[in-house]
Amino acid sequence: MVARELLGKWLVHGDLRAQIFETEAYLPYGDEAAHAFVGRTKRTEVMFGPAGVAYVYLNYGIHSMLNVVVEEEGVPGCVLIRGAGEWKGPGRLTRGMGIDLSHYAVDLTRGDLTIRDAQNISDENVLTTPRIGIRKSSEMLLRFLIAP
Repeated sequence: MVARELLGKWLVHGDLRAQIFETEAYLPYGDEAAHAFVGRTKRTEVMFGPAGVAYVYLNYGIHSMLNVVVEEEGVPGCVLIRGAGEWKGPGRLTRGMGIDLSHYAVDLTRGDLTIRDAQNISDENVLTTPRIGIRKSSEMLLRFLIAP
């Protein structure tokens, strides 16, 4: 699962660099918490495109949330980056790294905002838990984090 594979990778924005330590997966089908659950909209359009681009949206009209589109074209799955480097929490992370709605649909494999490879995190150092901060489909074990 890509959400687990992103752990340990580097999130880079300009001169800032932070190692990803927490993610949450949002599935393309049967996941009521996923934005794509209700279908294709103007806001979710990027999730139906190619993998490797950013899906950034505002949560509560305040916090930018950075997601990575992870499925093949036409399939709307993504992974929320919940924590990296010194920033715990997706809103703190994007604020700290200067990521906002202007990064919607940017290619995360090149440019100013990228995700770069790093050493893999071994399975014994990874925790899998239910997602947090949501009500629908909250029981799904789709939150991944590097064990403290």
